This record gives sequence, structure tokens and C-alpha cells, in this order.
Amino acid sequence: MLICCAAAGALSSIFKAPIAAIIFAIEVFSLDLTIASMLPLLLASLSAIITSYFFSGNDVLLPFRIEDNFRISDVPFYAFLGVCAAFTSIYFAEVYERIQKLFDKLNSPIKKLLVGGIAIGILIYFIPPLYGEGFDVINNLIVGNPEKALVNNFLNLDLTNIWIVIALLAGLVFFKIIASALTFGAGGVGGIFGPTLFMGSIMGNCVAKVINNCGLFNTPVSESNFTLVGMAGLLAGVLHAPLTAIFLIAELTGGYDLFIPLMITAAISFGITKYFVSYSVYTMELARKGELITHNKDHAVLTLMDINKVIETNFIHVTTNMTLGDIIKEAVIKSNRNIFPVIDEEDNTLKGIILLDDIRPIMFDQTLYDNVFAIEVMQKPPEIIDIEKDKMTVIMKKFQDSNAWNLPVVKNGTYIGFISKSKLLTAYRRELINFTS
Repeated sequence: MLICCAAAGALSSIFKAPIAAIIFAIEVFSLDLTIASMLPLLLASLSAIITSYFFSGNDVLLPFRIEDNFRISDVPFYAFLGVCAAFTSIYFAEVYERIQKLFDKLNSPIKKLLVGGIAIGILIYFIPPLYGEGFDVINNLIVGNPEKALVNNFLNLDLTNIWIVIALLAGLVFFKIIASALTFGAGGVGGIFGPTLFMGSIMGNCVAKVINNCGLFNTPVSESNFTLVGMAGLLAGVLHAPLTAIFLIAELTGGYDLFIPLMITAAISFGITKYFVSYSVYTMELARKGELITHNKDHAVLTLMDINKVIETNFIHVTTNMTLGDIIKEAVIKSNRNIFPVIDEEDNTLKGIILLDDIRPIMFDQTLYDNVFAIEVMQKPPEIIDIEKDKMTVIMKKFQDSNAWNLPVVKNGTYIGFISKSKLLTAYRRELINFTS
């Protein structure tokens, strides 16, 4: 809750968008919309924006007012912009994740710093607009001056040619996420929000310029409106937060004149991106680790449960070379359980399990006590839980698929204990009560 309030307050203060800030906390942090959560978020967002007005007045990062009205004939173009935003979002997520994985292979912080620093330095030397958050570039695009952002292109290309301008702007979209991912990978402090707005504005401006200069359409579209709506489209796709994107741009522009195109573009971008990329850039790493808390109550409760608290270790184990007589004397008689793990006596690795039902037909035949061994009567467990790899969601699925009541737990192949379905469900119910209260 405190993290959500801090994020909402910061967003409200920076962009002077108090409603979008609250929605951001709910969408991105998967916070439940309840009376208990709404009041702190409202207070955080309100106090932040009042403080911002007190110190900086009406100054905003993106000072813009809508001049071109929305036309119903532009709906197909905004839908096309949503498709472009979706594929740009997919590109954003893929590049970000792959670069992070490359840096994960560098086990030294110094190596990461050198590789990232040199790569970023080369990119910024040849493409200066990549430096910083890029709000100056966004403002130049909104007011119709893209040449100011491209004046330092290293090839000294002719900026009076509109197709050269479009190509250079597209290049900024292509390389911005690379620069941002390199910053993160090298250990630097970077953001996702700023680069997303930067890329979205340029993408929207590019789409509008292509539509206006391809010669296929008689009526031009508003490049400034497409620049703004493009930011919403990319925010919706990259952050998986369509409502945040819609309300942020609506509040930035001081009205709801672009609400319909914002909804069209954000919805299409989010829908397509969600189909190909399950998690946002913010949450993909937690999702890989199985530690992501979402609006899915069942998944959230399972994520919060501690596997170590449900492992039972009071099962008497037997070794592979034990005879039937030893099993009965050392395990069956002394145990109040009907299941016995079979382990290798040298390295304690789990080899199988013996159920009481497996030996019941022969356990009273004393002529077999010295002739039948554990390895002959044991069976393979229906599933094995690996404490190092399996999260609670996976464990619950293994119980569901196997219909077993007890499953063995191993760590690096070594037997640890058992988890029973009854104890797991009891712990789940207890955690559910704590979570919902």
C-alpha cells in the first residue's frame, strides 16, 4: 500500500494527473480497489498534486492543449495506430528482456558497467536525441517541429525531405529501447515510463506523417493528436495499463476531446500485446520467478504461501536394500503413516515410495521376510515436488493432475519430506482469510 501511494503521488505530482496516478497504482501494482485502499491513494495523489502546484504553479512537463478536433472519419486511422502501437510494444518487451538476459550472463558488475557504458556511449554519440527522458523531443513533435529533435543527425541528412524525417524518427523508436535496456543492464538507474512516452509520441507522429504523405488519402490527419494518442497506445501495450494510458493523456491535454481515439488505440494495443506478451515489462521478471501478485485471488494467495511451512518430515524412510522383514520391524510397526519413502543409503536421493497397500498381501508371510527387498515392492511417485524449482501454483497443479494425497519433496534430488493435500488446503484457507481481511 505504501509503495502504491508513493507511486501514485509521484505520478500525480510529475504529470499533474491525479486520476491517472490512482489508476496506475491499481492497474500496474494489482492493488484491490476497496475502501481501505482508495482513501490512502486519494490522499497521496491529492497531497502530491497540491504540493506540486505550490512549488511549480501550472508548469507541466507536456504543456499542450488540443487544437484539432476528433473526426469520426479518423476512426480507422486510430485503429491502425493501435495495431502499430501493439507491435511496437511487443518489440519493446522482447528487446528489453533479451538484453537483460545477455547482461545476466556477465557475472561481474564491472563487466556490466563497461559493456553497457561503452554501448550507450556509442549510441548517444551517433544519436544525441536518445539522451535523457526525451520530453523536449515530445514537445517539439506535439507543436510540429520534429526538425529540432533531428538537427544533430550524424549523417547531416536533408531534413526538408519528409521521408528522411520519417526514417530518422523511426530510427529513434528502434534504438530508444535498446539504450534504455542497456542502461538497466549496466546497473544504471533508468525508467520505463519516460522511454515509453518518448517512443509512443514518435511512433504516433510517424504514423500520421506516413498517412498524410503517402498520397492515398485526401484528408490529412492531425499529427499532434496522433503524437498524443501514440503515447497512450504504447503505454497501454508496454505497461499493460490501458486505463492509465487513457486518463493520463486526457488529463495532460486538459480535457476529454480525444477520449474516443484514446480508447480505440489503447484497447487495440493492449489486446494484441497481451495476446503475445503475457506480462508487462514491470512484472515479467517476477512472473518468471513465480513471485508475481496479481488481481487473481487464487494465484495471489498461492504466491504468498510459504512451501517450507507445509512440508511434513515425520515419515519413516526405508533404504533400497532393506528386506521385507526390516521394513515391517523398522517402519510399519513404528509409523502411524501408510506411506514410506525409499531412499538410497549413500546419497539420500529419493528412489521411490512404498504404500502399505503394496505390501499388505505379503507382510504376514514370514517366509518372504528375507527374500523380498524394498526396491522390489516400491513404486514411482505420481509426482515429485522440487523445493528449489516448484512454486505453490505448480505444486497445487501437481496435486490436481495426479489426484494424490501425499507427494514427496526433494531438494537437489535429496529427500526432504512430504506435502499432504489436506495440510496444503488448510494452509491455503488460512492464508486466504488473512489475504481477504
